[in-house]
Amino acid sequence: MTGGAAAQGGAGAFSGNAVRIGILNDQSGLYAEYGGQGSVEAARMAVEDMGGKIGSTPIEVLTADHQNKPDIASAIARQWYDRDGVDAIMELTTSSVALAVQGLSKEKKKITITTGAATSDLTGKACTPYGYHWAFDTRALAVGTGGALTRAGGNTWFFLTADYAFGSALEADTSKVVIANGGKVVGSVRHPLSNQDFSSFLLQAQGSKAKVIGLANAGLDTSNAIKQAAEYGIVEGGQKLAALLFTLSEVHGLGLKVAQGLTLTEGWYWDANDETRAFGQRYMKRTGRMPNMIQAGTYSAVLSYLKAVKAAGTDETDAVNAKLKALPVDDVFAHGGVVQSDGLMVHDMYLFEVKKPAESKGEWDLYKLISTIPGKEAFASPTESGCPLTAAAK
Repeated sequence: MTGGAAAQGGAGAFSGNAVRIGILNDQSGLYAEYGGQGSVEAARMAVEDMGGKIGSTPIEVLTADHQNKPDIASAIARQWYDRDGVDAIMELTTSSVALAVQGLSKEKKKITITTGAATSDLTGKACTPYGYHWAFDTRALAVGTGGALTRAGGNTWFFLTADYAFGSALEADTSKVVIANGGKVVGSVRHPLSNQDFSSFLLQAQGSKAKVIGLANAGLDTSNAIKQAAEYGIVEGGQKLAALLFTLSEVHGLGLKVAQGLTLTEGWYWDANDETRAFGQRYMKRTGRMPNMIQAGTYSAVLSYLKAVKAAGTDETDAVNAKLKALPVDDVFAHGGVVQSDGLMVHDMYLFEVKKPAESKGEWDLYKLISTIPGKEAFASPTESGCPLTAAAK
């Protein structure tokens, strides 16, 4: 996949004589299994699949833990750009972090590809010329899980929402879908990030009598809320829990006894076909786990960026940027993925139900597919997104 002709400009066309990618995410907190070191390993797999270099120019991966703090993330990103010659930063778990680093990267004229954060604002009102959003966003999650449960009769909703940019965006996007499908939002409550005790919030949700309690949070916050909801007998009492951002990693952590019957939306599943299963097994050998959509999405983002660098023959931002928007996404994560002018990568999403223990044939056999959501339905178009750069795009 490499060769002397791969980069027409030769090594001199690359700043610092290397292509450097930074994987910046949560590696020690509530999202550590959601992305974490698993995303770093996925990035390294993509580099290996490009042969470890472009032409004669080596590819390097830098990594750091942002601790879910935008100020720490911005300081790391600034150092990477100013001192370490990083060309692009990816993953960026936590929406507040992703928004901060994407804003800084606009100033520095550097590319970011977000795979770990959800807010649709990244390619909406906060879009930038160099910011990309891969894997999923809050709108796609809302269309999948929110739409399906409302149409199935869950027409009253109460939200339990993480109190930061991601939670607000997920609640807002899901509320729109619920209302559009004839449902009603009867209330909501906000909880701190990395919360331990959900009892007061769950009691409010239970008291609302809403048919669906929408968990507009992620990672250990969602897992803890589901565990504590079981203690209060919320599902047994007739209310349904909607895990609006829940991945394979968290389902595995909870176990099928607790997670069974949950409806969720993901952009990728390891057991979808022979190609995804082969990738999953390869990843498993390296990490001891199956990848979720964040980790597989990070592989795709890194691979797509490197393909764009190879096509451009340089790591110069504008040249790579043009190729990123022009090239189709065709890899184990998505076939026929399209990068819109607002930086959003559009691909199919999938509505899953978590299997009952008796239905599972193995440790990672966790989902059954309910439906495929076409990318154009799941994601906003450039004219719908609110991105000021593409408001006039047709």
